[in-house]
Amino acid sequence: APAAKKRRVAAGGTRPVPRGERLVPTPRRLNAGVSFGAEHFAETSYYFEGGLRKVRPYYFDFRTYCKGRWVGRSLLEVFSTEFRAQPIAYYRAAARAGRLRLNEEPVRDLDIVLKNNDFLRNTIHRHEPPVTAQPIQILVEDDEVVVVDKPSSLPVHPCGRFRHNTVIFILGKEHQLTELHTVHRLDRMTSGVLMFAKTVEVSKRIDEQVRERQLEKEYVCRVVGEFPEHEVVCEEPILVVSYKVGVCRVDPGGKPCKTVFQRLSYNGRSSVVRCLPQTGRMHQIRVHLQYLGHPIANDPIYNLEAWGPARGKGGLLGKTDAELLEALLEEHRSRQSLDVLGISEEDLYSSAANNSGGCTEPHSVKESSCPATDSEQPERDVKDPERNNLTPCALSGGANLETLGNDKEVGSCEKQEGQSGGEGSEEKDPLCVECRMRRRDPSPQELVMFLHALRYKGAGFEYCSAMPRWALEDWEE
Repeated sequence: APAAKKRRVAAGGTRPVPRGERLVPTPRRLNAGVSFGAEHFAETSYYFEGGLRKVRPYYFDFRTYCKGRWVGRSLLEVFSTEFRAQPIAYYRAAARAGRLRLNEEPVRDLDIVLKNNDFLRNTIHRHEPPVTAQPIQILVEDDEVVVVDKPSSLPVHPCGRFRHNTVIFILGKEHQLTELHTVHRLDRMTSGVLMFAKTVEVSKRIDEQVRERQLEKEYVCRVVGEFPEHEVVCEEPILVVSYKVGVCRVDPGGKPCKTVFQRLSYNGRSSVVRCLPQTGRMHQIRVHLQYLGHPIANDPIYNLEAWGPARGKGGLLGKTDAELLEALLEEHRSRQSLDVLGISEEDLYSSAANNSGGCTEPHSVKESSCPATDSEQPERDVKDPERNNLTPCALSGGANLETLGNDKEVGSCEKQEGQSGGEGSEEKDPLCVECRMRRRDPSPQELVMFLHALRYKGAGFEYCSAMPRWALEDWEE
């Protein structure tokens, strides 16, 4: 019998690789926790302009292992069916620029067939939406917890298009508070008391109180019209319409929930209401107030004409969920205010492709995910790192991508004068459409929603913030 052919062995000596086949390294376990250090904070810097906190664009690596549905398919096929926010020409240019790497080797041929455990790295030029310049006020810091008064418009942790403009990053970068554990979350547009644990033990202790429903949460909001003077209890079930956009509605098929409301004041046009949620559903307070016919006065989702003449009162819509989403997005497009939702046209493009074609977006293994707005309650504290977007910035149709990337490497940017940057110039990336677009900045007023977490109480602790200015009786609209 002929002598057996020698076989190459993968790194670690655990898996033989037939001659001529592509070697796939043994997968390594990545830390899925939200833990950031100096190298992450140094990616870019902040500047302040027009009452807004802005982040200078920066390069960022999205990383993922090959999904099961990708095995046996070429990179070209995966990009053309699941990354449709970009033309194929973009990915060819990105490959020529060295921005696509497979198992840490530059990808030169998009026809390469993916195998199980392949590791893909995609370098993009990242732009973050601006948030309010209002500082994060630290209410309490001791050996166990950090409690802050979170400004509106600021996500708790990296998600979607936000990374540096998040509470976690600002606390780490400006206050040297790192390795914090999220105890509960607030809606991105909701301000107020936000609590972090400093150790795993404290986090587990408070999580147990959450499971046992031993925590008391009190919110205050300003709603449309004259809210009833007597106590109002709403127990309508809530259904999530879209996690991507962050929209819910009352529906018999939704999850059971309960909120207690009590009016505090009425100024002839709007009412200040105390809210005591007994459960923790996504957007529970906002949806229940809309159902009662008293939506939050400046709610960018639940107080829009897209809900119909009654603006969702009594759960009456007269349209399908798809029609509702399109109407909501079109209303924000007409106002040029998609950034208020924390999403972009490219996000919506990918979402539409997913919903219509069964394709799902690629994911990151570094950052936890959340919808366009985080939950008001801890039960939405999703910690699955496999749910974050990998979609880079879209390119304008007029870009000549076939000639880009030949001589451009990552970091090879052009300095453009006269751009918004607070200090005269910003780096412009040749493959990034965001660098060639001028977006309308939201006003600081647009980034404030009249919903505030006033008090957070558990066994052995109680933390409160001051009443927001818009909730005082002498406040004028």
